[in-house]
Amino acid sequence: MKKTLILLCHPNIAESRLNKALIQAIHGESHVTLHDLYATYKEAKNIDVAKEQALLLAHERIVLQFPLYWFSTPGLLKDWQDRVLEYGFAYGSSGDKLQGKEFKIAVTIGSPEYAYQSGAYVQSSLSEILKPIETMAIFTRMLFTPTFAIHRALKISDEELAQKALEYRELLRQEDWTTSHAKYIAS
Repeated sequence: MKKTLILLCHPNIAESRLNKALIQAIHGESHVTLHDLYATYKEAKNIDVAKEQALLLAHERIVLQFPLYWFSTPGLLKDWQDRVLEYGFAYGSSGDKLQGKEFKIAVTIGSPEYAYQSGAYVQSSLSEILKPIETMAIFTRMLFTPTFAIHRALKISDEELAQKALEYRELLRQEDWTTSHAKYIAS
């Protein structure tokens, strides 16, 4: 199985029902490295860029796992992107280090799925909200693959959550994520 790096970015994982269930479902998967950014770095200024880049280089797949906060990522994940995905490493004339790596978003969301449609109360689709992250992946020449999302954080049943966690584990075991609508920029 392909070596997969999960960059978990949850400011309060101890209180998270959904993200904890996803992490528990993948416990013991030998091809998966879980890297908890909030447990590793308390502040953005402490991000070890060389260490983070080495982790990215050592894996074939990258997953950003986070709860949707105000229609975006938690702040530390944005800081991580700004520092780690630097010119000459992730983009630019010699910035091809992430080229060809499979990339996925795994996001947990409080609102129900129907809220993320045109005319619904959020007024934007999930795809529109996550477009900056998709663009980042494509710009750094990674293969953007379909998002894994769990909605209804406060109302999902234990049975539904257990099923979604199993789906996540099975997704991480799949040999090829790129066969279903991967997007990338050809070099």
